[in-house]
Amino acid sequence: MSDVYLIDCRNPDEWAAARIPGAVLIPLHTMESRVDDIEAEAAGRPVVVHCHMGGRSMKAALFLRGKGIDSKSMAGGIEAWSLGVDPTVPRY
Repeated sequence: MSDVYLIDCRNPDEWAAARIPGAVLIPLHTMESRVDDIEAEAAGRPVVVHCHMGGRSMKAALFLRGKGIDSKSMAGGIEAWSLGVDPTVPRY
């Protein structure tokens, strides 16, 4: 996943329950204060944001795009990832 910067915008308790390897936890409510960090850490790569099912990640991606950061929401979130990509990621 080195060609994208994967952000998990869920809360820490959700992160503890299930996570996608390589994702970075940046809860939605902290996104505004982390814009400079995201820009630096993404290093020109597109940013993909995920949450549980897609609602929060859409808000985060729209926010980041408004700040000039190329970003997309991962459709279906970690739920879809567990069902369609990696069944070892727990569902909750």
